[in-house]
Amino acid sequence: MDVIQKSTPRDVFLYLFSIVALAISAVAFGTLLFQYINIYFPDPLTDYYRPISSYFSPIRWSLASLVVIFPLYIWVLRFLQKDWVLHPEKRELRIRKWLLYLTLFVASLIIIGDLIALIFNFLEGELTLRFLLKILSIFFIAGSVFFYYLWNLRHEESVFSDSKMRILAWVIILAVIIAVVGGFFVAGSPQNQREVRFDERRIGDLQSIQWQIVNYWQRKGALPQSLDELRDDIGGFVVPRDPQTGEAYEYRILGSLSFELCAEFETSSLEQSGAIYSKRLTPAEPHPFNQFEYWGHSSGNFCFSRTIDPQLYPPLEKSAVPNLPLR
Repeated sequence: MDVIQKSTPRDVFLYLFSIVALAISAVAFGTLLFQYINIYFPDPLTDYYRPISSYFSPIRWSLASLVVIFPLYIWVLRFLQKDWVLHPEKRELRIRKWLLYLTLFVASLIIIGDLIALIFNFLEGELTLRFLLKILSIFFIAGSVFFYYLWNLRHEESVFSDSKMRILAWVIILAVIIAVVGGFFVAGSPQNQREVRFDERRIGDLQSIQWQIVNYWQRKGALPQSLDELRDDIGGFVVPRDPQTGEAYEYRILGSLSFELCAEFETSSLEQSGAIYSKRLTPAEPHPFNQFEYWGHSSGNFCFSRTIDPQLYPPLEKSAVPNLPLR
């Protein structure tokens, strides 16, 4: 009869690390799948006001987590499998069984919760393809974890010695790799994201300049002849410049109430972060606050034409300055 060894600090560390790494990897992988579903299967009820770029940040966090944690998780599993072959008695360690049963318990709760959510959403009338794909994603992740660790509890041989388990392991690894590679295509490369952030800064600058021009017209009844006239030492406004090149933004007067602002953009907002409804949804009415419609741009030099509506932005009445007696 094999002698059951006491768990060593190394055993405790490896088992705890494997469970924590599993949890992080599962959440990150699930987040990736959810964001892909959100992007390619939009819901008019929830995505009507939401830009597609809002899904990119969760994708990047998930990519970072999987790139770092998932390979370590696979390495620890391989190490533990080899350790069990050399020391079969370690399969009976309490720390191992406690953590395995805890993992099975959590996976079971997730599957049960999915079934409850499925029935609830069906009763709420929200049983869409998008929702079903998310349910299937969670079933795949939780089911794979449940099946893998249940097999570990019931069998003494190595996972990699069983053909079915090897296939399951490679399917999961391949699915994670595809999801990670796909993330770089969906959310863009690091260099591309830096260019997008520069363009977002340019849009913010142009928005600020636009409202300063409108305010200038309301107070003085005429458009400024140049952007330098917008400088306000008391109010603290300094006309921004291109954050990358330091060049001044272009400004041209088109009429007594019309002007245009121009900038050099690195990317196209239609490809990077166009409003969801403008690319993937076709609502019956225009979006009430569609930033893409007013600030969407192509790459290269792009100009935004604006016309001030005096009824929406009436001139401000000059307050009478009382004549104070001199003393």
